[in-house]
Amino acid sequence: MSLFTLTDHDSVEGAEKLLQHPDFFMSEEVTCRMPSGTIAHIGVFDITEKQHLQIQQRRDDLIALLMYLTERRILFSVNHVFSGLTGPRANEDFHWFRQYFPAVETHNSHMVPVQNESAAQFARRFSKLEIGGSDAHALPSVGTAFTEVPGARNKEEFFAGLRAGTGRTSGESGSTRKLTRDLLFIGLEMIREDIRTAPLLPLAILVPVAAFLNYRGEHKFSRHWFEKVLGKPEPYKLPRWINVPQRATEEWT
Repeated sequence: MSLFTLTDHDSVEGAEKLLQHPDFFMSEEVTCRMPSGTIAHIGVFDITEKQHLQIQQRRDDLIALLMYLTERRILFSVNHVFSGLTGPRANEDFHWFRQYFPAVETHNSHMVPVQNESAAQFARRFSKLEIGGSDAHALPSVGTAFTEVPGARNKEEFFAGLRAGTGRTSGESGSTRKLTRDLLFIGLEMIREDIRTAPLLPLAILVPVAAFLNYRGEHKFSRHWFEKVLGKPEPYKLPRWINVPQRATEEWT
């Protein structure tokens, strides 16, 4: 990969340590409260520390946050839109996603295929730019899903390509095996850093069961909201090249 970013939850502390690298730009994943009272995760890309502080001040007021991001032409996306990761979802949430978000995360390496497929169909139906990312919380999953802009030679050309609709997403989707691996990796790292947590090691036998139950619930959540928002799902046939009409980006480019 020729460009990297890090999207910690509501923090840029880790990203700031990487700014010395010319192929890195700072981003974050914002935990935002929707007008309905539900929670959404919003990817915000290529920001400064000052912008991070302003974004955090507005994350409990979606309208104020949208105004700030749009006025400064900051690219942002709604992440894992068909996932129950952030809790319940409301019908009106999808109105905000349709009308005011320029981009949708359509390829997350920890979402099961049906969730990524549903997000891609949602993005195509409403002419949204598509974003892919690994959503990695453990090193083995870093870079396993990503966004490409063919021909881009630097950050400026990369974002210009996204705005022009020439971006495409690729990589892995989630699975019980992958989630189990990452949870075990995190557990082992926790024990390595603090040996006092070693008595928790026997609980590792429950990790595959928890991963399976999690994805079973995620599958049902995705199907429910897809049918509610877009009707009965159709076979997923997203082309390799994604052409987004100009009207999808007129207001923020």
